[in-house]
Amino acid sequence: MTAYIVFTRERLRDPSEFATYGEKAGATLAGHTAKPLVFYGKSETLEGAPIEGAVIVEFPSIEAAKAWYDSPAYKEAREHRFKGADYRVFITEGM
Repeated sequence: MTAYIVFTRERLRDPSEFATYGEKAGATLAGHTAKPLVFYGKSETLEGAPIEGAVIVEFPSIEAAKAWYDSPAYKEAREHRFKGADYRVFITEGM
């Protein structure tokens, strides 16, 4: 079943670290069946705490999404995200 990893950026803390993450993260999708659907487009928070931006990436399954998230290339890239911003990240199945 199709799965989606959803990233919501709650607070940017270090623009330099976040820029490094941005430079590295896209390339980590190579070799994975993934389709970026949303990439920091205009958004409006309707409920809950406001977010600064969102990314949604489609994968063929939760297992495929986790395989990318736990890949060595993304693990290295996400360390810069951890240093650069506060995020909420989750995987959900689609229909």
